[in-house]
Amino acid sequence: MPPLHEPGSVEIGDLLAWLDSHANLEAGGRLRAPSLDRIRPLLDLLGRPQADYPLIHVTGTNGKTSTTRLIAHLLTARGLSVGAYTSPHLERINERLTWGGEAIADGPLAEELRIVAVAEAALLDQHGPSALPTWFEILTAAAYHWFSDLGVQVGVSEVGLGGLWDATNAADAEVAVVTNVTIDHVEYLGSSRETIATEKAGIIKRGATLVLGEPDPGLHGIFLERDPGRVLRPDVDFGVLRNDPAYGGRAIDLRTPLAEYSDLYLPVHGAYQATNAAIALTTAETFFGEPFAPDLVTEALATFRTPGRLEIVGHGPLVILDGAHNAAGAEALVLALEEEFVPAPRTLVVGLMREKDATVMLAALGATEAEWVFACPPPSPRAMPAADLADAALELGVDPDRVEALSTVEEAVARALVVTPPEGQVVVAGSLYLVGAARSALA
Repeated sequence: MPPLHEPGSVEIGDLLAWLDSHANLEAGGRLRAPSLDRIRPLLDLLGRPQADYPLIHVTGTNGKTSTTRLIAHLLTARGLSVGAYTSPHLERINERLTWGGEAIADGPLAEELRIVAVAEAALLDQHGPSALPTWFEILTAAAYHWFSDLGVQVGVSEVGLGGLWDATNAADAEVAVVTNVTIDHVEYLGSSRETIATEKAGIIKRGATLVLGEPDPGLHGIFLERDPGRVLRPDVDFGVLRNDPAYGGRAIDLRTPLAEYSDLYLPVHGAYQATNAAIALTTAETFFGEPFAPDLVTEALATFRTPGRLEIVGHGPLVILDGAHNAAGAEALVLALEEEFVPAPRTLVVGLMREKDATVMLAALGATEAEWVFACPPPSPRAMPAADLADAALELGVDPDRVEALSTVEEAVARALVVTPPEGQVVVAGSLYLVGAARSALA
């Protein structure tokens, strides 16, 4: 690699290769000891960029990416300079870092990674190999530094995993957002909703505002123990007043602590997206400290998009991509299909990470009612073998003549398009990595 100290001397490909040389849980690496002791000194060497702007921090089991994007979209519509950091990406790493809704270009990304690489070298000189940051910690540092370079007026950051020990939590957020708590990532966060809630509550800093989307009051005490300064609760301080299917999305009315908004159109599918919108609008208003003009909200919601979430990418047959990667997400997907789409023969293209319970996921996706089930491995070292997923479908009771294991996502999608009639549906779900690969194949 060319000398890192020379600005512009290193190509994006070289820097991405350097980034990929670090431990990466997303790519099948081992989870290192939960700690902020690597990311904090790295950010210190970068000049503590995370302190240069107010931060909104978003966690939750489902909906956190859509909510993060929608908060950023609303604040951008209000005229603020907004940086947003989300994960994982669908097709390109650049998608994770956005400014004003636009993904970071290769040049700025290379420069931010170069700067972090220089800081990492200094960190290792001071503290030795134990201080080596992970892939996600490096990218988080790059995002926080980029936002500082841009002079953003607010950053919106999505937690990667859990909350308490997540690299994004090295920043102190003025507003903490929790979308919901369901069972997922049990190998890292625990097997009960209470333990998972405790991890997610870790993003709440004393005195900060908490926008709490979790509807179960039985879990609220866990979040209140973090001593937020103000708490906004669903169906008490904000909520959804109307949530009807509409052509291409939802017709909704929302209530926030400051106002009510009627006759809104949200061009994304799934009843749960109205809840995400209520949380996002409440968060944006809370940050700004005053209600938004109704026309601004109407226009902002009508122009919102969230790729890979009940996204229609083809017709004849209808092709739907959804990043549902846990049972709750899969059940929400099926409910949306039943409510918003005409009943039709359905082909499932499914790929899971190896830590998932294949039987539970296939049942939640309605595999036994599908005409075809095509199992394939998402493009990740953590992928469940297609044969194992196909075996789980057989154990569930899916007709053996309607189950196939394919070697790649591209093959599975191609096979699904062949066997599904023009009036049918092809539903691709089970992992965002699967959805990203399918999206690229269909493009």
